[in-house]
Amino acid sequence: MAAHNSKLAAYQSVAVHGGIAADDPHHLILMLMDGAIHRIAAARGCLERRDLAQKAQLLQRTVAIIAELRGSLDHQHGGTLAHNLAELYEYMTRQLLRANAENKVEFLDEVTGLLGEVRAAWVAVPMALKSAGAGG
Repeated sequence: MAAHNSKLAAYQSVAVHGGIAADDPHHLILMLMDGAIHRIAAARGCLERRDLAQKAQLLQRTVAIIAELRGSLDHQHGGTLAHNLAELYEYMTRQLLRANAENKVEFLDEVTGLLGEVRAAWVAVPMALKSAGAGG
């Protein structure tokens, strides 16, 4: 987990997700992450109720959201950080597909945890930018 933490700590660069065309790309990324986390939680509930069709739909939507997050990475300016996040998003996708195929909540919980860590780092970006601006 230490390797994940060091990668997530480096996630303090807004430029990593700079390829999104929106008035507030930072907020859009948060909305995507929140949407993914919400759908995973709903899919977990479906799995527990054995509503496998609805679970599959929710996980399919979650995979699409993570694909959007991955596609929004700015590899030109994000360098190694963007590459590491792309690999992490790809890993999350594989785990979601495993959760869907094997009906195991452990995979859902793992992806929720990873997304939560990335989200927490992303939330800290505006504060880091304000601190850098005030100090510079």
